[in-house]
Amino acid sequence: MCDCSICKKKNALMVKVHESSFKLLAGDDSLTEYQFHTKTARHFFCKVCGIYPFHRKRVTPDHLGINVHCLEGFNPEGIPVRQAVGAAMS
Repeated sequence: MCDCSICKKKNALMVKVHESSFKLLAGDDSLTEYQFHTKTARHFFCKVCGIYPFHRKRVTPDHLGINVHCLEGFNPEGIPVRQAVGAAMS
């Protein structure tokens, strides 16, 4: 679980996935992007409902953070969770 302001307030549970393993199946036209601080990471939100489905990571830009709560039919129970220190990143 990340403690940055976005993840903490939205209670997002992000899983790191290499870009070669990610395929957006639908909804690309409903996404909008938000960048902050160094403007390196790219955070995507649904323009309709505001949900935070994924982001392109700043430290590892060839990886995405996927909010598992946005995956249809996926049960996050049992996946390993580690604390990520996002708030203290320089």
